[in-house]
Amino acid sequence: MGRYEYWTSLLCIFVLCLFCPMVLSQLSANQTRTMITLSRLLNSTLWDIAKDPNPCSWSGITCDAKNSSITEISPKISISSPEVLPVFCQINSLQKLDVSNSHLSSIPNEFFTDCGKIDGLNLLNFSRNRLMGSLPTFQGFSGLKFLDMSFNFLGGNIDLQFDGLSSLKTLKINNNNFTGSVPTNLGNSKILEQLVLSVNNFTGRIPDEILSFKNLTLIDLSVNKLAGSVPAGIGGLSKLEIFILSSNNLSGEIPVTLSNITTLSRFAANQNRFGGAIPNGLTKFLRILDLSYNGLSSSIPSDLLSQSNLQAVDLSNNMLKGSVPENISTSLVRLRLGGNLLSGVIPPATFAVLNKLTYLEMEHNSLTGQIPSQLGSCQSLALLNLAENRLTGVLPAELGNLTSLQVLKLQMNKLVGAIPTQVTQLSNLSTLNISWNSLHGSIPSTISSLKHLINLNLQGNNLSGSIPSSVGSLSLLIELQLGSNQLSGVIPKMPTNLQIALNLSNNLFQGPIPNNLDKLSNLEVLDLSNNKFSGEIPEYLTKMVALTQLLLSNNQLSGIVPKFGAWVKVEYRGNSDLRNITTPSSSTGSRKKGKSVAVAIVIAIAAAFFVVGILTILAISIWRRYFKVSDEHLSSVEDVHLPQVIEGNLLTANGIHRSNIDFSKAMEAVAVTSNIVLKTRFSTYYKAIMPSGSTYLVKKLNWSEKLFSVGSHDKFGKELEFLGKLNNSNIMAPLAYVISVENAYLLYEFAPKGTLFDVLHGSLGSTLDWASRYSIAVGVAQGLAFLHGHTSGPILLLDLSSRNIMLKSLKEPLVGDIELHKVIDPSKSTGSLSTVAGSVGYIPPEYAYTMRVTTAGNVYSFGVVLLELLTGKPAVTEGTELVKWVLRKPRQEDHILDHNVSRTSPAIKNQMLAVLRVALGCVSVSSEARPKMKSVLRMLLNAR
Repeated sequence: MGRYEYWTSLLCIFVLCLFCPMVLSQLSANQTRTMITLSRLLNSTLWDIAKDPNPCSWSGITCDAKNSSITEISPKISISSPEVLPVFCQINSLQKLDVSNSHLSSIPNEFFTDCGKIDGLNLLNFSRNRLMGSLPTFQGFSGLKFLDMSFNFLGGNIDLQFDGLSSLKTLKINNNNFTGSVPTNLGNSKILEQLVLSVNNFTGRIPDEILSFKNLTLIDLSVNKLAGSVPAGIGGLSKLEIFILSSNNLSGEIPVTLSNITTLSRFAANQNRFGGAIPNGLTKFLRILDLSYNGLSSSIPSDLLSQSNLQAVDLSNNMLKGSVPENISTSLVRLRLGGNLLSGVIPPATFAVLNKLTYLEMEHNSLTGQIPSQLGSCQSLALLNLAENRLTGVLPAELGNLTSLQVLKLQMNKLVGAIPTQVTQLSNLSTLNISWNSLHGSIPSTISSLKHLINLNLQGNNLSGSIPSSVGSLSLLIELQLGSNQLSGVIPKMPTNLQIALNLSNNLFQGPIPNNLDKLSNLEVLDLSNNKFSGEIPEYLTKMVALTQLLLSNNQLSGIVPKFGAWVKVEYRGNSDLRNITTPSSSTGSRKKGKSVAVAIVIAIAAAFFVVGILTILAISIWRRYFKVSDEHLSSVEDVHLPQVIEGNLLTANGIHRSNIDFSKAMEAVAVTSNIVLKTRFSTYYKAIMPSGSTYLVKKLNWSEKLFSVGSHDKFGKELEFLGKLNNSNIMAPLAYVISVENAYLLYEFAPKGTLFDVLHGSLGSTLDWASRYSIAVGVAQGLAFLHGHTSGPILLLDLSSRNIMLKSLKEPLVGDIELHKVIDPSKSTGSLSTVAGSVGYIPPEYAYTMRVTTAGNVYSFGVVLLELLTGKPAVTEGTELVKWVLRKPRQEDHILDHNVSRTSPAIKNQMLAVLRVALGCVSVSSEARPKMKSVLRMLLNAR
């Protein structure tokens, strides 16, 4: 706004004030001028004095009852210029100023000088900006009650910066980079009520001085580097309601004085090093208790779970022993006791009345006896996990009464008897794992009633008979584990959505490998080993492009092993009549020693003639295809093997890519399976060399999945055009797309180093230095923070894993598959997002119940990637998920790290430990406790 417009606006206001005094506000001339100045500086249509001369009606402005003065300013505008801030201080009636969620990088000194003089100012909110440097000193601000500086990049020690805030009641400086001791100079009147210091780098002990703030209702010190014990005098804070100490290095015993605080409703001290016994009476007034992942020993106090107000208790992954208490509150919703040394029986009568219990987890203990039939009375149960115990007896038929049950895990016990048909009536069940028991009998044909089943694991039992044909109707099933049983007969048609694995190993199947497995186009692992299959290996197995492992060892197969893609690991030892002419004789397992040189020469000559013949035919085929394909128009492609193209469009504005990309060459590339370089959960990547010599990746999305929104090509194209405009060096934005009758194809820049999984867990893994790993971690975090913080709303990833992170170089990652959340139609996955919740090992625990992809879920998956970089181990390691493997070693952080890297220098080891803390925060069981990606990125940068 120029000077002319400025004076024109003032004149308009003057005229309107004369003739319409009831229409306009009664703001003073000073406040009116200030608002005009702000509207000019912010240049926003929301604050336009020419369109609306009454600032009291502007968005984010609150005036007093008479509209005579402005009391609150909360602009719905992203402010980036610090020079605006002192202007707000000209409103001397201001009580609340909220400039959160903006792009401020600093606060001018004038702001503190001017706003510090406003006696009525009681709230300042600078959260979620880009403030850097040290914390400013707040001089004046005698009336300030609420101060929020959270989610910024502030750092350094805190000493006397808050000491003059005599009226301060709430202080939030969480999610910054503050170091040093926990601040104790927090207003000389000591009336502070809420203190939130979480997700920083505070060190040392919890200071006794905190105990002098007798009005504290909330203390959150989680995700720092605090050590030592909790002050015994904490019980003197008689108004404390929430006390959070999670993810520190605190030790000693849990203070018994906490039980004296009648107002305390939540206490969380998980992921520390607390030891000793849990004090009696701790839950006398609590609603939520989380002491998981510590070193607590002794037995669970008999009164701990009995309090009527108790709703959630998590004692998992400690060293607790003794029996499960018999007195459990009927108000309990969640009880987690897994990963301890508990013994004895599960008390039957206890669970007969727990109608509100939704999550019960007692896995990985030494519990004995039978599974109480009374568990069938817990009508609200959504998850029941009793795996890895010593439970005996039969599966109670009463479990079939748990109509809300979604996850049932009873594996690795000593259960006997048949699978009750009642269990197969649990229509909401998504995971059923009763593997590695001693169950016998046949698989009930009523298994088809489990319409929402995603993972079915019955391996390691004594099940016999044939696989019921009804299993083919489980349309959502992505993993079927039936190995190590006594199954036989005809293998029926399998669910076409099977993806993770089909395991039929160690059974009694015989005859040819059935042809009805050819529809499993998404299957990654097929295990038919240790059976009596005979005949040749079917050729169709080589065309299953998602296949990564084919296990055929110890059967009676014969003939020649077909040629599989380089990405497929084929195991076929123990088949005496099976030959592989494509690998050295030592790998076949069926070659015999003592062959004569003459025979070898004859074979070599014959093979040479065979290869020459194949090359000749291939050359003729390529020559013919070259003259059949037009380089100018997709419609002229006549080769029947090429996709029938409907539409093709360029998305990038980059002139180099626009001139290089040739759709015909891209379609030629996807017609040849040898061009496949990567298969992810939903996509197949092909390498395509353009006429210019430039190399690109072509990704195929399969319409036949019925997950993709193909109903409107226009909508699909618009979503991709949006993604094509994203400008971030750490994400794979599409450059172009092609739509055919059956598939959609997206073109990207070529990533010459392949995937992070291949580099980290392949031959280069042990030599990948910390500088490269750290750069990859930061790059992926930058890409995710960009996607989650996009102005149009978060862009979520359906499947974030090391297999979906491509590498331009060993320090430049690219986050892939960003388009899936935009183009996948959840309604076409039978109303459930569970089938698109990610890869095994990366799936956050809440996805099993919520069936909804979230930013917090993405943070969890990223935490797993961080753990891969730190440990050098894959997401599923030593038979368990990497997260569980790491969390079960809370006292052995040094042993968690990849020794090949951490031993390089003490500095590198310390950096890795700092990143480990970030990773552990990301994989928190509670989605609410996980930091946002912006904070994760900041913490990673600070770890350096």
